[in-house]
Amino acid sequence: MARKRIIFVIVEGPSDEEALGVLLGRIYDRSSVFVHIMHGDISTQRGVWPERIEGRLGKEIQAYAASNHYTKADFREIIHIVDMDGAYIPPERVVQDASARRVIYAETEIRTRNKDGIESRNRQKAANLDRLSSCKSIWGVPYRVFYMSCNLDHVLYNKLNSSNAQKEENAYQFAKAYRNAIPEFLTFLSDSDFSVRLDYERSWEYIKKDLHSLERHTNLGLCFSHKRGPSPVLDKSE
Repeated sequence: MARKRIIFVIVEGPSDEEALGVLLGRIYDRSSVFVHIMHGDISTQRGVWPERIEGRLGKEIQAYAASNHYTKADFREIIHIVDMDGAYIPPERVVQDASARRVIYAETEIRTRNKDGIESRNRQKAANLDRLSSCKSIWGVPYRVFYMSCNLDHVLYNKLNSSNAQKEENAYQFAKAYRNAIPEFLTFLSDSDFSVRLDYERSWEYIKKDLHSLERHTNLGLCFSHKRGPSPVLDKSE
């Protein structure tokens, strides 16, 4: 029997894997899905800029392949899920706040003790996401990147600024609620008021405008359109 080809899913943290890992395994074939936790945001890591980010991701995939005796031909596609973190908002929406003990996100602004630091982070993240959103393959494997805005907790649970413990609990409850309700999960992602149902390129154009990268939006439903059949296109370009 031929070995099943791998869908390599990249997420930022353990709670992301907790929320989506089981569900992705049921949408696709469990034995062909591998969820890789980056333990951080690769688009904001020190020294990672557009000319290096594809190679950096390629090394992650190649390391997994080597440790499991896979070759490039064993991979079907790479799905990369990223938080937007307000990367594309104008600088005036990053507010200096000496009382902010950590970065505080809202749908209209970011409050922080270090305005210069967040603006620098946003420039780096935006430049890297510009590169990744136009990238078609990594290590010769088809690649697409999908966003959660402002972050995964915002999209899946409608919560911002959660602690790590809250993220883990919310992820567990979310996976538990949908693990035996995959059609409902697909509808939730694809047909909610936060679902960006444009084509892939236009969905990225949309999230880069105005304050959309802080607001509650995702294009992850596009990843599963082949599982649901055609659906009406919702023009959120304005």
